[in-house]
Amino acid sequence: MGNIRKLEQIKEKISNGLPSLGSWCQIPSPISAEIIASSDTFEWVTIDLEHSPISIETCENMIRAIDQSGSVPIVRLSSNNETQIKRVLDSGALGIIVPNTSNLKDVHDAYNAMHFPPIGKRGVGLARAQAWGRNFEKYKDNIDKETLLIAQIENKDAAENIDEIFGSGYLDAYIVGPYDLSASFGYPGDFEKSEFRSALRTIEESAKKHDIPSGYHLVEPDPNELEQLINRGYLFIAYSMDTVMLSRASVLNAI
Repeated sequence: MGNIRKLEQIKEKISNGLPSLGSWCQIPSPISAEIIASSDTFEWVTIDLEHSPISIETCENMIRAIDQSGSVPIVRLSSNNETQIKRVLDSGALGIIVPNTSNLKDVHDAYNAMHFPPIGKRGVGLARAQAWGRNFEKYKDNIDKETLLIAQIENKDAAENIDEIFGSGYLDAYIVGPYDLSASFGYPGDFEKSEFRSALRTIEESAKKHDIPSGYHLVEPDPNELEQLINRGYLFIAYSMDTVMLSRASVLNAI
């Protein structure tokens, strides 16, 4: 069932207050996923279904490449959709990031969709994640105990409802989507606005109160900003993405 041991190590690391660094894939290619997952830098890799042309079939092949490269495959869903949750988990994802999580119902719906009865309502089917049925019982035990449920906090409604979201008992971590969070206040990409910074403080304080590991998607590959996030206590950090890193690396500054 993929890299469960690696996932356990990540959880232990975070519980000890040490940051875990991952990255993000938007390019619909197992090659791109394999290159990033093979890096010594990243312990987990997120496949982005929300803002990319990646299909379910390609997603499974990318999960396979990430698995074989020794990293942990996570999928950012296109929406909080129980059918898509079932399909990416059947493909072997070891965690899901639920975009635009805004309230307790969003968290509860995702949790139910992740887990088989009697805990949740996920349907049973033969799939890659459980070796086409050969390891189903072991997989079921692991999915209930280990698989990550991560809320993406990216709008002002979520900030207002953050205590009920983090107090649900369902989440393993959260990750801030800074561009959408700033956009929800009418200032997309402006992270210095008082509304954005106030919301961020509210989210951080609630996470500490409820003992939820803090996460952030640092889109620009800036080591100095990464260091600042770590110093502020962020433990689950997505560092840039394949498209951005390729774009930045392809620009040759004139000498």
